[in-house]
Amino acid sequence: MASIAKRPDGRWRARYRDDAGKEHARHFDRKVDAQRWLDEVTASVLTGQYVDPKAGKVTFGAYAAAWQARQVHRANTRAAVDSALRVHALPIFGNRPMASIRPSEIQAWVQHLSTKVAPSTVQVTYQHLRAVFRAAADDRVIAQSPCRRITLPLVEHPQILLLETSAVLELEAAMPARWRAIVLLMAGTGLRPGEAAGLTVDRVDFLRRTLRVDRQLMLTWPPTFGPPKTKASYRTIPLPQTVVDALAAHLADFPAGDQGAIFTEPGGGLLYRDHVTRAFRKAVNATSAPVKTRLHDLRHYYASLLIRHGESVKVVQARLGHGSAKETLDTYAHIWPDSEDLTRTAVDDVLGAAADSTRTEGAQ
Repeated sequence: MASIAKRPDGRWRARYRDDAGKEHARHFDRKVDAQRWLDEVTASVLTGQYVDPKAGKVTFGAYAAAWQARQVHRANTRAAVDSALRVHALPIFGNRPMASIRPSEIQAWVQHLSTKVAPSTVQVTYQHLRAVFRAAADDRVIAQSPCRRITLPLVEHPQILLLETSAVLELEAAMPARWRAIVLLMAGTGLRPGEAAGLTVDRVDFLRRTLRVDRQLMLTWPPTFGPPKTKASYRTIPLPQTVVDALAAHLADFPAGDQGAIFTEPGGGLLYRDHVTRAFRKAVNATSAPVKTRLHDLRHYYASLLIRHGESVKVVQARLGHGSAKETLDTYAHIWPDSEDLTRTAVDDVLGAAADSTRTEGAQ
């Protein structure tokens, strides 16, 4: 129900009730302005675009906290989202009413953030911020998200670091004895750091020489198991004898710990992944390995071995647990062997042979 009435002071009072029965009113100097406002409100109600004018007064900080509490995130994702919003977004927008934040302010925030962190961090942080505003628009807290037509910094993907075998062996030798075998494990199977850190004895078939990946150790404290990165990450990997021997020797020196974990803390508890990362960093500094070498580069080393020995894109994809062959090619296409000689040989064997035969017959 909507109406317009003239007040004793000569102004016009326009009022309406929303779909929840709550009354809203505004005052205008002219009746035509009051009618225009009511028409706009009525149209928004009929089209499903109506937003309670008071809803947008909730602060970004309050709405973001409620939004986070509703999300079905894994522990790693939950921690990453919380960190991104708390460190980069809440200091700027936390006390601002949701409806007051403009696209120009979002763009200015992105520009400022770009001067402080890497482009990839800017993009990920912006994605979390945008998710909050999209949810607010869906909840009709705001009419539309201010995250519209925002220009983000370009992320340049550096070429992956390919380790020499000698560097891998140096890194293995430089690691603490308790975690030394994790280097050969990752280099010989392509496991992600979390998959390797969370490997348990029951996931390894020493007789058939296979390894089953169906979970990983999360970056949480205390350490906990969680699902692999993606659905494609569930896989069974053939174990080279080198890795079988390394794991067997490791278990002889360091028996399996809590829940059958192969790699553990000194007390036998589940591994805190940051401890291995720090140890690996020290090993890098103590060897001839490139200074930017990460644990993840052992996974790239494994992929390069498969490619160098002629494995197909689909096989490499399956071993690494990639979601698609495109992901594999986007990452490793530049290291696939050059096929120019194969191309020349294929054409010469068919077309060249046929041409030679024709010339011979013509000469006769």
